[in-house]
Amino acid sequence: MKPPSPIPEPTLRRARPLLGTLVEIQASGLPAARLERALTKAFAAVARVQALMSFHDPASDLSRLNRLAARRAVRVDAATWTVLRHAVTLARASEGRFDPSARPGEISHANWRAIHLLPGRRVRFLAPLTLDLGGIAKGYAVDRAVAALRRVGVPRGLVNAGGDLRVFGPSSTPIHVRHPAQPGAFFPLGELHDGALATSALTYADALLDPRTGTACGHGLSITVLAPTALLADALTKVIAVDPTAARPLLTRHRARAVVLDTRGRAVWLNAPAPLRHVA
Repeated sequence: MKPPSPIPEPTLRRARPLLGTLVEIQASGLPAARLERALTKAFAAVARVQALMSFHDPASDLSRLNRLAARRAVRVDAATWTVLRHAVTLARASEGRFDPSARPGEISHANWRAIHLLPGRRVRFLAPLTLDLGGIAKGYAVDRAVAALRRVGVPRGLVNAGGDLRVFGPSSTPIHVRHPAQPGAFFPLGELHDGALATSALTYADALLDPRTGTACGHGLSITVLAPTALLADALTKVIAVDPTAARPLLTRHRARAVVLDTRGRAVWLNAPAPLRHVA
């Protein structure tokens, strides 16, 4: 007697506009009803990060800090505190090449050194500054969505937030990065397994500024970082755009690697070149 064919495992995929982009979450390995509930929790985790760290929402932790922290200490949510702690640590380790006090396209007058993290999740600015967590909070939101899926028992899944991607579970995901000069062409990077990546494509219109000098950097490059978490991958793309050579020790310290693709399609790897398999 022929054994019955295995029942295909359900996979659910949903997308919602969040974080200024389209966030896609995919999950499999549980009954469909449980997967649906898991996706709801994962989107809620992303929405919470958006509510806390939005630059434009006047009720967010970030907006309250920008209004008040130069005058008095402001208590923030545990999630905001976590992102700030990582941001200040990376600013220090990169010697200011990553700086959460620098708005994209602007020169920061006060820098990350003016951000003081005090006991009780309180934050004080020693000088007026404009804090912007856009270079790290999206990656953190991806990580929180993955944590929400894992917490309810989802064995494998994927969260993609406009260039910030994290996958978990036994299967691998093929990775292709858009060519910086040819929007219809893609550069294959291999497969990602149990890890995260972030890609920043820097055209001449939106090149970053070195927060230390105000000098434009990263013209016409596509920078992809692979790291254990999306938070790290997201932030490290900015360090590489400013100074690829100085970024190498940071990549090594955080078990990360990167590839820089130029407008001619030439790829330069920083640290290990391949294969793209990273255990989180």
